[in-house]
Order: sequence, then C-alpha cells, then structure tokens
Amino acid sequence: MAIAQFLLRRLGLAIITLFLLSVIIFVAAQLLPGDVGRAILGPFADQRAVDQLNEELGTDRSIFVQYGDWIGGVVTGDLGESYAFRRPVEELLWPALRASAKLALLAFVIVVPIGIVGGVAAALKEGRFRDRFISIGGLSATAIPEFVWAVLMIMIFGLWLDILPVTAQAPRGAGFFTQVEYLLLPALCLVFVLFGYIARMARAGTIEALDADYTRTAVLKGLPRRTVIRRHVLRNSLLPTIAVVATQVGYLFGGLVAIEFIFNYNGIGQLIYRAALQQDFPLLLSATLVIGVVYLVATLVADLLYSLLNPRIRLASSES
Repeated sequence: MAIAQFLLRRLGLAIITLFLLSVIIFVAAQLLPGDVGRAILGPFADQRAVDQLNEELGTDRSIFVQYGDWIGGVVTGDLGESYAFRRPVEELLWPALRASAKLALLAFVIVVPIGIVGGVAAALKEGRFRDRFISIGGLSATAIPEFVWAVLMIMIFGLWLDILPVTAQAPRGAGFFTQVEYLLLPALCLVFVLFGYIARMARAGTIEALDADYTRTAVLKGLPRRTVIRRHVLRNSLLPTIAVVATQVGYLFGGLVAIEFIFNYNGIGQLIYRAALQQDFPLLLSATLVIGVVYLVATLVADLLYSLLNPRIRLASSES
C-alpha cells in the first residue's frame, strides 16, 4: 500500500508537470520570430502563396484554438502532420527517438559503472592522491563542453589513429557490433562530460555512509572491511547517485544537439533543432514533449528505486 500510494502521488505530479510543460513549449514556440509559411516556402515566395499556406496549416488562427487542436490530438494519440515534411509526426519522431536511445544507452552503460566505481574509489582514499586525481580530473572533464570533446575525439581516434569512424550514422542493415563501433566516439564524449557528476555524488554518498553510525557498529562487530563496504556502505551511498543518474537521462535524449550535429547523427536532438529552424510546430512540440515524458519516466523510476532502498522515504511520502 505504501508503494502504491507513493506511485500514485508521483504519477499525479507527472501528469500536472506534463500539462504545464505542454503549455510552456507551445507558448515558447509561438514566440519564435518569423512566419511559418515564409519559412517553408522560402524568402522569395509570393506573399499570397504564403498567406494561403498559413491558412491551410491553421497557423493564422487564435493561439488558444491552435493549442486546443494540438493537445487534443496528443491526448488521443495523434501528433499531427509535420509542416515542413508533410508527413505524420510519428513517422519522423519515433525513428529519431530510437536512434537517440541507442546512443544514450551506450553512453549510460559505460559512464554509470565507471562513475560509481570512480566515486567509491575516491571516497575510500579521501584526501589522498587517488581521491584528488579522480575528483579534479572528473570535474575538469565535465567543465569542457561536449562539442570540444567531439572535436578532440574525431582528431585523435578518427584522423590521427584512424581506428574509429568520424560519423555516428551506421550504414543501413549494420549489425550490432558495427553500430556500437559507429556510436563509440559520441558516447565517449558523453562519458567525459557526465563522469564528473556521477563520480562526485557517489564519492559524497560513500563518505557520508562511511561516517554513519551503522558503519561504525559493523566495524566494531569485527566484520571484514569488504563486507562492511558491500553490505552497509554501498547500498546507502548510491541513494544520491540515483537521482543524478535520472536527471542525466533526459539530457542523454534531448540535450545532444551539438553531438548529433557534429557526428551527423539523426537523433531527436537534431530533429528538434531542424524543426525549430523551419518553425515546424507540430514536430517541434511533439518532440519536446516526448523528451519531457522520458525525463519524467526516468525520475519516476529513480524515485521508486530510492524508496525501495530507503523505506523511510516511502513511508514519509505515504503518511504525508
């Protein structure tokens, strides 16, 4: 019952958040400069043709009517038709989402174990060389933008060593290992950017768990150090790390515009960028909303894991 109440409360908050997000992104899209018909037909098109296209697309109607039509279609599963491509949004959105999911999953599988192990290793040697090396190195790598890492990775592994492809778009019909080979360079760029965040939280959680009373009690009982770390320290030290990992999932899906652009990868980040340039509102709004759904699902899973690992959080949420 406690878990059910916890999930119902989180789902209710997620629905409210998605509604507010839909309003915000719709209003923000309307504030983009320019004219939809002019963006599609080009700067030299006749004004009458531009006006006719705006009337056909419905962009000359009231903003409230446009929002009502769009959100009504989203609720019923109809994301509308792309202005620029004249195709259903689903046909453009889901392939791009799958492509971004592949890149995000590869980066996730690499950076999360490395970040957690690095943070725990630094905490176990707090104040020593290993701790300083991991902490300073991780934060320094995080401070460098991902597009700088992309250029460095292309120069080193793509041009000088010539061992990895400089594009992330694998040929059609490529096998699993071939796709991994093409996605490895952009994934490594994301690993460098995200390692510092995850390692730092894992380090802080481990240090706090090492100083906790239950850890001291386990040590006084004579338990081996490895047993104390495995049974008592790691479970509690990973709690703050879970929240950080969840917040990075949304970034891995929707915040990779620079990476996807540099590596010529047809993911959802580049799709959102192109839709914004062309003022393709149905595609732009639907893609942005999908990113919001991905982010909320990730945080919901993180909340569930957090409550399972820490029953006090679950019980406190159900009582309130």
